[in-house]
Amino acid sequence: MPNNDKAAALDAKNLAPVRWGVLSASNFALKVSLPGMKKGALTSLRALASRDLAKSKAAAQALGIPKAYGTYEELLADPEIEAIYNPLPNHMHVEWTARAARAGKHVLCEKPVALTAKEAEVLLAAQKESGKIISEAFMVRSHPQWQQARAWVTEGRIGELLSVQTAFSYFNRDAANIRNRKDAGGGALYDIGCYAVNTSRYLFGREPKRAIALIERDPDFGTDRLSSGMLDFGGAHLTFTCGTQLVPFQRVNALGTKGRIEVEIPFNAPADAACRIFFDDGSRLGGASAQVTSFPIVDQYSLQSEAFSRAIRTGGAVDNSIEVAVGNMRVIDALFRSAESGGWETI
Repeated sequence: MPNNDKAAALDAKNLAPVRWGVLSASNFALKVSLPGMKKGALTSLRALASRDLAKSKAAAQALGIPKAYGTYEELLADPEIEAIYNPLPNHMHVEWTARAARAGKHVLCEKPVALTAKEAEVLLAAQKESGKIISEAFMVRSHPQWQQARAWVTEGRIGELLSVQTAFSYFNRDAANIRNRKDAGGGALYDIGCYAVNTSRYLFGREPKRAIALIERDPDFGTDRLSSGMLDFGGAHLTFTCGTQLVPFQRVNALGTKGRIEVEIPFNAPADAACRIFFDDGSRLGGASAQVTSFPIVDQYSLQSEAFSRAIRTGGAVDNSIEVAVGNMRVIDALFRSAESGGWETI
């Protein structure tokens, strides 16, 4: 398992911090991701932009960010800023990520990076044109619990991985909430189903061949409030359910021919408590044979921005590249097509 504390200390000693700017003062960014990013030795939050200058100034002051802008354009024009974090609403991701890259900034964009694979390919082109790094912010890949789970799969500890089962849900019927606006890319599959797709691809280490889905839409919002699906990885499967009007819950089980890995809090890993994963050889019923691995308290948003900053400084690769992001959108496209066609869709 990687020693993140030791790596962070080495980076802090040998590499200069990357100067970051933030697009938007969203509630999620202010309360969750930005406090985590501020902890990183390689991540220096230098500016924040909102379309409301007063809101921008208040957010920047609360987080100790020295500069505040009243337009996104002003932030992108700031020559001090090297990297942009984009937590704008889903339907605004492509435009402002592409504009940031073409303004000479590296970009870490919140998921989903786009609303279709065709849109995501615009960002692939922007990366090639600008020479800047564009990455989709699946922070879970930075957490040591997921890195350990993948290592166990790769090492063959559970035998051959044949099935990943994922559940992720919460309850939200607030009509004003951006997650319930279809025109803004709301709904279960875009918001949380994307995690099931991304992490299954991470564990299997390959792309699925086809997809099938069943979707229930909210009669008022038009967004998918309950989405279930299956991905065919060629002799191996992901099965998942995600919902925006269900009891809050999340869990991942990876089943192999010789063992099982269970990730207890797979996605919203707390920044103030330890996480656990389980290895179970199935020798006793009810999970009684499961062995527990606990991880020290970490902030996965801090680890994510530190890894991105490290890639900028060293010229290294990012784990969840724009190429990986395009692949995720191709799967999501196929799931939406399947819900309409009622059958399997090729990815």
